[in-house]
Amino acid sequence: MHHEIDPGDVEPLDRAGALDAIRPLANLPVFFKLTGRRVAVAGDGEGAAWKAELLAAAGAAVDAYCAEPGARLIEAAERHPSISIVRRAWTEADLEGAAIAVADVETEEAPAFRAAARRAGAPVNIIDKPEFCDFAFGGIVNRSPLVIGISTDGGAPVFGQALRARIEALMPPAFAAWAETAKAWRRDLAALDLGFRRRRAFWERFAALALADAGRAPTDEDRRRLLEATAREGAVGEKGQIVLVGAGPGDPELLTMKAVRALQSADVVLFDDLVSPGVLEMARREARRISVGKRGHLPSVGQQELSALMVSLAQSGKRVVRLKGGDPAIFGRSNEEIEAARAAGIACSIIPGVTAALAAAASLGVSLSERARARRVQFVTAHSKEGELPEGLEWRALADPDVTTGVYMGVRTLPPLAARLIAEGLDPDTPAVMVESVSTRRERAIAGTIGDLAEKIAAAAPTGPCVMLYGRALDRADIFLAGRPLASPETAP
Repeated sequence: MHHEIDPGDVEPLDRAGALDAIRPLANLPVFFKLTGRRVAVAGDGEGAAWKAELLAAAGAAVDAYCAEPGARLIEAAERHPSISIVRRAWTEADLEGAAIAVADVETEEAPAFRAAARRAGAPVNIIDKPEFCDFAFGGIVNRSPLVIGISTDGGAPVFGQALRARIEALMPPAFAAWAETAKAWRRDLAALDLGFRRRRAFWERFAALALADAGRAPTDEDRRRLLEATAREGAVGEKGQIVLVGAGPGDPELLTMKAVRALQSADVVLFDDLVSPGVLEMARREARRISVGKRGHLPSVGQQELSALMVSLAQSGKRVVRLKGGDPAIFGRSNEEIEAARAAGIACSIIPGVTAALAAAASLGVSLSERARARRVQFVTAHSKEGELPEGLEWRALADPDVTTGVYMGVRTLPPLAARLIAEGLDPDTPAVMVESVSTRRERAIAGTIGDLAEKIAAAAPTGPCVMLYGRALDRADIFLAGRPLASPETAP
């Protein structure tokens, strides 16, 4: 079976399928090239002086119109020869030919300045009066040529400042040298005719090295090693790759850094229904997102068809990320996809994720293992292809009182599972918890015992993905210690 992907194949996804490729934006973030262009700034306030200096730093020739310039504006002009102070009030003719127009004026004067700027074809910003602005100046993190802009659409400027401070702390000054070097190396790289795939691989390695060793500037030796590693990738990179990525239980902050890098370099993302929209937002904007279903007993793309699509995309040169809820190695049918890739000669790798049972334990505030009371941890699926308890379960192990057990896909089969466990000798009072939509805002924990949890689950009627934990170690969990329902995480998606 052969699959071709073109722009018409992938429709925007509704809430049932997943999400649109780009969510609505309050503003369009753009970076305006002002080098050598004239801008007009009007007003005598501190804001006008600050904007004049900012625009001059961006390379603009600034005409500052002010009958009585203040000390701040005069000092800015002394630092930046590109700032010219015109000692009079602005006129409409002054705005002709300006790339942008900025004013620090009173509310009564703002409509006239905006109208004049628009007639002159200049986007306008009136300081501290957003209702008269075509654009806004956000917070700036300056590691030029690496520049980051931050905007809260005027709703939370202090929050924006806090974010800027946090990002500043994460970005060493040497990042400026890495960004400047990238501009020089890009010109050299273009002459090598490496092809798109290997050029992208080079820059991915460059970014990884910069993040890992940001305290210094890059060297020619770095360039040589990066080119050698890219050349070794050779035909493998041109042929395409498949990466099985664990999406975790839902919270994007539980993704590994390696998973984020894979998503950022993907051409196509094949994702399950269990993958949260927040995780998908981590993917490269240009990547195509294709929903392949794969949620328990619900209708989904057949495994054979999915494997064929995945291989076909890779054979066409795509870097394919197969994004799986939780961890790919835990009840994810990864072996079938790995075998399909190997049979086709496609490079395939795996990036692990946080599986739901471990995320549930963290949310409950409990360790699944304990030297004297829980010597072993085991995971089991309680759902066969036919929707019943699977055949061949090791009941002696599942009923072991000294084990903590995680049960996946067990909501429908919980009544017969619990009955069989009790029949096999497990104490009916063994603590048990079912956690729904773990790590998300919809998280809900329902606590009980092996003897009564099925009845409680039936009354609660969960609709999200669930994982059950049972065993003596669970009596240490917050939900049992507090004797009340577990609160949903405040910071989850």
